[in-house]
Amino acid sequence: MNPIAFDSPAQTAAYLRTLPAIRERCGRVHALAQKGELEYFDYHPEKERDAAAFCVEIIKRDFGSNFASIPPHGRWRHLDAGRPRVQPLIEKWKSSPNPPDTKEISRRLIDLFLVSVLLDAGAGNAWTYKEDISGHTFSRSEGLGVASIVMFEQGLFSSDSNNPHQVDAEGLARLTVPKVASAMQVSESNPMVGLEGRTSLLVNLSKALKANTTYFGDSPRPGNLVDFLEAGSKQDASSDARRVHIFALWTALIDGLAPIWPATRTSLGGISLGDVWPCNALKKHAQAEGDELVPFHKLTGWITYSLVEPMEKVLGWKFEGLEHMTGLPEYRNGGLLVDLGVLSLRPGALDASLYPDPNSGIPKLPPSHPAIIEWRAMTVIELDRIADEIRKQLGLTREQLTLAQVLESATWKGGREIAKQKRPATGGPPIDIESDGTVF
Repeated sequence: MNPIAFDSPAQTAAYLRTLPAIRERCGRVHALAQKGELEYFDYHPEKERDAAAFCVEIIKRDFGSNFASIPPHGRWRHLDAGRPRVQPLIEKWKSSPNPPDTKEISRRLIDLFLVSVLLDAGAGNAWTYKEDISGHTFSRSEGLGVASIVMFEQGLFSSDSNNPHQVDAEGLARLTVPKVASAMQVSESNPMVGLEGRTSLLVNLSKALKANTTYFGDSPRPGNLVDFLEAGSKQDASSDARRVHIFALWTALIDGLAPIWPATRTSLGGISLGDVWPCNALKKHAQAEGDELVPFHKLTGWITYSLVEPMEKVLGWKFEGLEHMTGLPEYRNGGLLVDLGVLSLRPGALDASLYPDPNSGIPKLPPSHPAIIEWRAMTVIELDRIADEIRKQLGLTREQLTLAQVLESATWKGGREIAKQKRPATGGPPIDIESDGTVF
């Protein structure tokens, strides 16, 4: 159970912040599931084919057989909920009296997308956002996305009145819970889960930008990642396109954003690890300190997927090593597995006190609960397996249907749709998570 060993806790901590560690450690949990050795879940691999078939029907409904048209999973779609917003904003910049160059357009998009993802933790079932321009009302990820682009356009994240369409350290430092609440239309009648945690992430982002000028520049803003990545990129001789390895972006985000995560998170060797948690099922097999820890880095992964797309589209860059990216361990992807029977909670595994409404049969757990750790670890590996089964049913290769496309067109959307079918009143997941605005 310990195929990768390290000489010190600090080395283990460094490993747990890498992209390959996510799949490797989640794979350890999955191996236990195959032997029936998880504490909270039973695993039913025979249900994977049906889960994939459910996803295939959604793909065919929305894209027909034009699989190449499926966009990658990313924040862009949520920002465009109901109508295009990102491209019109780009066109507005291009037609301005002093238009930005392509690199500055990309910087602004990175600014917007990164902040939008940090605001994207679950808002709960009750919150909605009404867009003034269209009069349309949005909820959940789409509502958070639309609200974030409106806040960006209003200059809420910028300290420079001459350049309102940017995110900088000083602008973020000025944010308060009341300011964010007002911008997101939060009230007693329109409550949002995790408002304080969400705001603290943005204020902490200000500190992280200032502390990591290597990644974010001397005038710190997220968009300056473009310059950092360009400096380490390779020029393709045949096409003039720049090639950037995904590890470069991942490392910049893992290191550069480390200060934003709550101090209460897991640490090892004096290093705060972020979205990394102990798994009870692994403890009995642990041979060294840290062997029981499972990294997920969900928000970092969501940021990574979301930032790759604008850089490839606007700058024409090509990111290599995307096969190292994993599926995102959050409640839509994980909910799909529970609602379609791939995973089932063991009867009696959870105390009755964890069911706020016994009639609903839905438990509510904190993100640190060991059942949530098992659920998330299983989700990472099962997304790989279901993606393979989807490709098999469609007769496609990994190059023809990437994991990012599966997440976008099938599993995340499928998790939401099956939740709405099974729980039409709320559309919520089969296992509720107490969101503090910093994990999901």
